[in-house]
Amino acid sequence: MAGLEVLYTCVGGSITCPQDAVVCFVHWEMIKNGYRCIGSGDEARSSDKKSELLPADWSSNKELYSLRYKAKDSDAQLLFKAIAVDSTLIFNLMNSGTQQVSDLTVNISDHVDADQLHTFDSVFKDVDSLSEKVKTQLLPPQDRPTGQRMSRRDTEDEEQRRRREDSDPLRIPNRQPRQGPPPHWADPMVPPFAAGGADLDPFGTRGGGGMIVDPLRSGYPRSGLDPSSGIPDILPPGAVPPGARFDPFGPPGRRRPGPDPDHMPPPGYDDMFM
Repeated sequence: MAGLEVLYTCVGGSITCPQDAVVCFVHWEMIKNGYRCIGSGDEARSSDKKSELLPADWSSNKELYSLRYKAKDSDAQLLFKAIAVDSTLIFNLMNSGTQQVSDLTVNISDHVDADQLHTFDSVFKDVDSLSEKVKTQLLPPQDRPTGQRMSRRDTEDEEQRRRREDSDPLRIPNRQPRQGPPPHWADPMVPPFAAGGADLDPFGTRGGGGMIVDPLRSGYPRSGLDPSSGIPDILPPGAVPPGARFDPFGPPGRRRPGPDPDHMPPPGYDDMFM
């Protein structure tokens, strides 16, 4: 925590309550991440200047802290506010240019010992957790710490490890696909891979015949018979729905022949003189 003790000692006379100590800590995190305080309040003043210290009136209001910051190497300006609500502090940080807002809620007693406000070595508790919260939740996204880049040696070690794994005959291969361009697969419906294509496209949506045989849509010439209009002496009109598949159960266009030989013979059938 290099620099925090010096800062805390400089503003020690203004720290009279636990929330003062928490605001001082968050201010120190802002300084560490490249920001400088330019004044208190919401409006700019002629006396504004970049500084690592807190303004003289930074803790005049114990319920609402309002400070303004600028990036050390740019003109990005941030409006910082901390509101005391019961035993918590609600932090709000807004980028005045982009209007982007981030916030953080801190339980004061988790990080400050109220009985040790004037003893720096004992005043703060669990500083690592508080520092992580400020970096990941309050600071603007572009200033939040990201993973360190792998050095060249680390990259080479990682490549050698992968090669050893690939050459191990007992290793179960990773089922996750490696990063890279997706493979180009030929269209199975295009020759010479079109064999069996009807099984993949049974309705012939790609222009083929498909595997569903429909005599009404097969493309072959068919008679002018419309079964929905009925078949004389066989089916009345409307017995077959329009467009339905229909396989005639007899030669179409022929009337039913005369009496069936199997019909009951007439009276006197055996009389030779009849």
